[in-house]
Amino acid sequence: MKVYMDNGATTRVTEPVMEAMRPYFCEIYGNPSSVHGFGRESRRAVEAARAQVAQALGAEPGEIYFTGCGTESDNWALRGVAYANRDKGRHIITTGFEHHAVLHTCAQLEKEGFEVTYLPVDADGLVSPEQLAAAIRPDTVLVSIMYANNEIGTVQPIADLAAVAKEKGVLFHTDAVQAVGHVPIDVKAQNIDLLSLSGHKFHAPKGVGALYIRRGVKIQRLMQGGAQERTQRPGTENLAGIVGLGRAIELATADIPAHQAKVGAIRDHIIRRIMDEIPYTKLNGHPTKRTCGNVNVSFRFIEGESLLLHLDIKGIAASSGSACTSGSLDPSHVLLAIGLPHEIAHGSLRLSLSDENTMEEADYVVDNLVEIVARLREMSPLYDDFLKGVETEGSCESCHLH
Repeated sequence: MKVYMDNGATTRVTEPVMEAMRPYFCEIYGNPSSVHGFGRESRRAVEAARAQVAQALGAEPGEIYFTGCGTESDNWALRGVAYANRDKGRHIITTGFEHHAVLHTCAQLEKEGFEVTYLPVDADGLVSPEQLAAAIRPDTVLVSIMYANNEIGTVQPIADLAAVAKEKGVLFHTDAVQAVGHVPIDVKAQNIDLLSLSGHKFHAPKGVGALYIRRGVKIQRLMQGGAQERTQRPGTENLAGIVGLGRAIELATADIPAHQAKVGAIRDHIIRRIMDEIPYTKLNGHPTKRTCGNVNVSFRFIEGESLLLHLDIKGIAASSGSACTSGSLDPSHVLLAIGLPHEIAHGSLRLSLSDENTMEEADYVVDNLVEIVARLREMSPLYDDFLKGVETEGSCESCHLH
């Protein structure tokens, strides 16, 4: 059996999305900026997709700008707002467990003279609105807090956090790459000023994303070029990708409660079995305030990389962290941020589900996990010492491992 449970890294393009895109490769191929009929037909497709994205987010079509990915959207939101508002202040607030698209952008801004406050998160990965309020200063120009964490799935109280920023007169951005299609989003009701998303997380193709910018937000464009995206994001539009993004977000947000119920049931089944059948295991992330398809667990006494290799041999695709850090041997910064010791963070596994996964696949994965973890622990000198009653580094009571 082959089982794909790495949807947090990317999803496959589904048949309805592919069918929507197909004509825009070979049949309707005009440049959307051209004034002739070929171009006008392409332009209509781009604007239809813009309306689909806006509808999914509770935004206006004129507030949606297409980008190449979530990383570009994050960069534009942070750098664009920082540069455009530096006359007001040079202080930015984010958290220590954001995606690297935000963290590395903030690090670059610090080199350019901006000051960044990194809010802590609790053991479940939640940000406190009270801590945010205390961190805001007169020179704060932007708060950027991710909607749902890409590794542990914790969903933030975005409306509460954004309300704090609004009360203080500060712009609020959220990286919602892992949230779109999994939780209901209404940017107006939730007081969100900027929101990043990426199509390949909800069955659109790779290489297309969007940034919501509330009307009236002062932001600087990052690139120079043509007049595409109302002069704000130059470059010939990825026509087929944009059409796919529009169709995919329409499908992903059509019935989120049904999606949450279906995928959440499989997630909960996996978590229950893992926690019941594999000792010395910790569930990472909030037990209930998490995306419906996220399972992140740490197994003591083993290495996550070895676990992934053994799962791959069994035809199971998973990850030990975010896709952008899967090639690194460093422990996940997200798991360290929630207080896990290095030794336990190294033994983490992320399973990320979609509507296409089944209970049969879930049982196949857990059955193999039980065997693989037991086999790897048999080879672990740390586990052998533990069984002999020797206290090993990292085996602290505060980790609440059972």
